[in-house]
Amino acid sequence: MARAMFEYTKTVLDKVSFDPVLFCKEVKKALQRLLPHEIEELRIWIEALTRKHPELNQCLIYLNP
Repeated sequence: MARAMFEYTKTVLDKVSFDPVLFCKEVKKALQRLLPHEIEELRIWIEALTRKHPELNQCLIYLNP
């Protein structure tokens, strides 16, 4: 079940990647519902995504401990 939530979160983030404000909101939501190891995977995935969409860099602040 948890893995499905992780995949769903990635899908949502990919779909809202056109808007940095909305993307940041969804990142905050993801941090509340994902497991710690999934958050680390999400951080790696978002870092890769920000190479294509540099305007999303501001959202990485929520993922750094």
